[in-house]
Amino acid sequence: MMNLAKAMTIAGSDSGGGAGIQADLKTFAAMGVYGTSVLTAITAQNTQTVTEVVDMPDSMIRSQIDAVISDIGADAVKTGMLSSAGIIEIVAEKVTEHGMTPLVVDPVMVAKGGARLLREDAVEALKTALIPLATVVTPNIPEAEALVGRKIEDMEGMRDAAEDIVALGAQSVVVKGGHMDGPATDIFFDGTEAKAFTSPRISTDNTHGTGCTFASAIAAGLAKGKSLRESVGDAKKYVTDAIRFAPAIGKGNGPLNHFYMLRG
Repeated sequence: MMNLAKAMTIAGSDSGGGAGIQADLKTFAAMGVYGTSVLTAITAQNTQTVTEVVDMPDSMIRSQIDAVISDIGADAVKTGMLSSAGIIEIVAEKVTEHGMTPLVVDPVMVAKGGARLLREDAVEALKTALIPLATVVTPNIPEAEALVGRKIEDMEGMRDAAEDIVALGAQSVVVKGGHMDGPATDIFFDGTEAKAFTSPRISTDNTHGTGCTFASAIAAGLAKGKSLRESVGDAKKYVTDAIRFAPAIGKGNGPLNHFYMLRG
């Protein structure tokens, strides 16, 4: 029988299908991994804006994790939208209880359209409760700035921020450079060595769900037993191609093409 790798996403639902749980499950499927999901929130959103967010009850978040782990298990876990300190603490508690590793933490703070998805008072909980459990953290530049408490203006600043985030207890970090000018360069730091992953910048508005997709692609690689560095490199290539072949959907920031490899 085929032994299929399994990955779990703990994140919010995107009704527009471009980010969150929907993007995570598409990414897992595209990369040959069986995906399970734990919903932390339901959002009403499209390519332009988020109009409403409803958090799931604490007990339901716990129950979803317990149900999946007790039967299906997970070879890797990815977290996304965890909107409150309470939800972050629940997830950290369950990660510890069930030994859920490797763990990819995408510190989702703001939606592509600008809506805030992480409350201000939850940043400290993210830093103290969840990041120390992470195999890898995947902030973009604004998220990294929130975690380290200062502006990041160049590649040296990205490397310094990566070191500071690892100092919070994470095993490694990828600071994503999509907000910088020039080629799209991400800085990976494993506590010892920094490595740059660079791809050409693609001129497009269709980048909704890029962060979710990148973190999920890393988790998929880790679930299949690949090394962290190989998983990051594969995820970078996958996201770049998914942006390159992104369809024009919606009137705002459109989604990626998670199944670009199946295009006719």
